[in-house]
Amino acid sequence: MAHKNADLGRLLKGTTIIPVIVIKEMDEALPLARKLVAKGYRTLEITLRTEFGLMAIMEISQEMPDVIVGAGTVINRGQYEAAIAAGAQFIVSPGHTDELLDEADQSEVPFLPGVATPSEAMKLYNKGYEYFKLFPAEAVGGLKMLKSLISPLPNLKFCPTGGINEKSVSDYLALSNVFCVGGSWMVST
Repeated sequence: MAHKNADLGRLLKGTTIIPVIVIKEMDEALPLARKLVAKGYRTLEITLRTEFGLMAIMEISQEMPDVIVGAGTVINRGQYEAAIAAGAQFIVSPGHTDELLDEADQSEVPFLPGVATPSEAMKLYNKGYEYFKLFPAEAVGGLKMLKSLISPLPNLKFCPTGGINEKSVSDYLALSNVFCVGGSWMVST
C-alpha cells in the first residue's frame, strides 16, 4: 500500500516552483497571492514564522480556491493541526520529529518532511515516504548532494529549499530526483 506521502506527488503534479512566503502584515497576504498566481504560480507555501501565517492560509484558501495552499515551517503537532483547520492542503517542515510523523500518519493531509542527510531520507523512505524537502539545500550540498543521491537512492524525490535563486533553479529542476523547488526570490515586491 502506498504511503499518504505519495498523495503529495499527485497534489503537486505539474508544480515545479513553490513560492515560500512569510506574511509580515495580514493586509499583504491576498494581494501577494494574487500577484504570484498572475505570474503563473499555482501552489503557495505560507510559513508559520509569523502570527499571520494561519490567517493568511485561511484567507487565501477561501478567496482563491483554485490555488493549492500549503503550510510551511510546521514544527509541532499543534501547528500541524491548526494549519489543516485553516485550510492547508499540504504540510511542510524544515525537519521531522516523531511527533510530526505520528501526526502525519493520522492525517489525510500530505506531509513533506525536511531532511538534510541521506540517512534521514533513508529512515523515512523505510517508513513509506518518497517525497522530501531537502533543507537547507545549499548549506548541505545542494546540487552536488542531490546528484550524488540519484544512483544509490533512485526512488527518492526532493523539493530543495534554502539558498536557491533565479540563477540556480533550472539546474535543480534538471535533476531527475527533484520534483519541485521551494524559494522566495519571486516573492519580493
